Amino acid sequence: MRRASSSFLSHLARSKPKVLSSAISRNYISETCSISHGLLFKPQSSFNSNPSRNLDTLAEKPNLVPSRQRKLQEKSKLEEAFESARTVESMLGAFKKMESSFNERELAMASLKIGLKLDQEGEDPEKILDFAGRALRGLDTGEKPNVLLAMTLQLMGSANYTLKKFNDSLGYLNRANRLLIRFNEEGSLSAEDIRPVHHAVLLELANVKTAMGRREEAISNLRKCIEIKEIMFEKDSLELGKANRDLAEAYVAVLNFKEALAFGIKALDIHKNQLGNNSVEVAHDRRLLGVIYSGLEEHGKALEQNELSRKVLNNWGMMSDLIQAEIDAANIEIALGKHDKAIETLKRVVQKTEKDSETRAMVFISMAKALCEQDKFSDCRRCLEIACGIMDKKENSCPSVVADAYSEISMQYETMNDFDPAISLLKRALALLEKLPQEQHSEGSVSARIGWLLLLTGKVHQAIPYLEGAAERLEGCFGSKHFGIGYIYNNLGAAYLELDRPQSAAQMFAVAKDIMDVSLGPHHMDSIEACQNLSKAYGAMGSYALAIEFQQRVIDALESHGPTAEEELEEACRMLKQLKNKACDCSSSDVGFPTKASALPLVSSSSRSERPNLPLPRGHLT
Repeated sequence: MRRASSSFLSHLARSKPKVLSSAISRNYISETCSISHGLLFKPQSSFNSNPSRNLDTLAEKPNLVPSRQRKLQEKSKLEEAFESARTVESMLGAFKKMESSFNERELAMASLKIGLKLDQEGEDPEKILDFAGRALRGLDTGEKPNVLLAMTLQLMGSANYTLKKFNDSLGYLNRANRLLIRFNEEGSLSAEDIRPVHHAVLLELANVKTAMGRREEAISNLRKCIEIKEIMFEKDSLELGKANRDLAEAYVAVLNFKEALAFGIKALDIHKNQLGNNSVEVAHDRRLLGVIYSGLEEHGKALEQNELSRKVLNNWGMMSDLIQAEIDAANIEIALGKHDKAIETLKRVVQKTEKDSETRAMVFISMAKALCEQDKFSDCRRCLEIACGIMDKKENSCPSVVADAYSEISMQYETMNDFDPAISLLKRALALLEKLPQEQHSEGSVSARIGWLLLLTGKVHQAIPYLEGAAERLEGCFGSKHFGIGYIYNNLGAAYLELDRPQSAAQMFAVAKDIMDVSLGPHHMDSIEACQNLSKAYGAMGSYALAIEFQQRVIDALESHGPTAEEELEEACRMLKQLKNKACDCSSSDVGFPTKASALPLVSSSSRSERPNLPLPRGHLT
């Protein structure tokens, strides 16, 4: 599969899901507070409800009643002053006066309201965490929990997320989610009260899991968010339009273009109905659909959506977005083989960019791609050197952008068989990504590519740690059955076989085959190749019965491809014959066929370099 627009994918890979529901939760707390007549758990007093009890009938305690009543009146005034406060400063001032008259439990809801206000104003997260913590201590008393406790846990999770304390954040948010699920199952609270808070919790969970690289889990949370919004809002509401686009972007970030398409189309339909064809929201939807169609290799549809998007963006004068869309268009033209047209587009775009800007660097990277496919390698290298020069100055200010650019540039060097600069740039990218916990998926992908290139260049011992590290990181991000992880295990098998460790190789090839059978299907060419490699490993171990069994599976699968796989089928039959001969005469010389390492799916399938014994890739990881 060809890569979708690199500039747009880079943005998605770095972005977090939008926090759409924070306003919902803040409005909800305000409504909750007004319904309960103030923020505090006020002690019930008979003096308020029955004024006749205020008469001095107890001579032995003449000052007791007026004193208690006076305190209650003072507390009531303090509470009213807090409720009437509208700014952070006035709320904090009123809260400070309350602290001497109320205990922590009584102050819990006031602490929560201040925490939400500070969060709304973008104040110091440590300060938010302090008030959220006070609210939690007042509300989490072991008694029957309520929705306010869930809201407090959500605020704790949000503040910890801002402070990049992702594990702490996840703990608070998971507890809030469990509480809300229980409330819903028990029916102890109305669904209308639960939904806005549950939406806020799920969306924050998606933020945190994305930051931790657990993007597949984040998507699951986003899907539940949409389910809640579909109940809360009208069918064609703008809120639902934006939520569908957010989910489509999340699927694009994990390269699941098939799932992304439906949500992207739904977002477009809603925005067209509500805002018209010439709205900015429609332009953004069309640009996203262009990327999705490109990822599905439907480049004609991709270009059509991109052109419509650019027209609207130009009408609105949104130059920054327009430039990005023009870069997308050039990349689609490259995918269509219209290299000269793409270069002309990029030459116009580069005139609109600022000197030494990241956007200009991305223009030169795309131009290098077009020149490389025209075999104009010297011009390609000059473009890559310009892009590297720009990005080298940006490592401290925007490390994730630079790391992505280094990865893009390395692919062009790799295509030209310049493996040393390709590996060097990937190592620089990895060094930047290792410092960014939210880029774990990118870190795993880059590590996998380094391992593959080291394996390709004969540095097998160096390759293994990179491949093992990549498998561990990416399993945490995408799950154990993602097709890209299958390529990594296939490469590990090739490395172990090269080191004359056929048993370890067979284990890795078996894992690769299982993953690819599930994710790609047993008749996919890469799944067939994994089966072929497993047969070779068993042959190297002397387990000829197993080797012949898996080689026969290879032949059966290739036969289903018909005339398109005639050469592969002929070679597979030759190998089967050799294995049978080997089984008959175990003392004969080794079977002479090489084991293939899998080109990582990160690499473009349009690669023109010749790589002996390496299959062309058919997809990529973010």
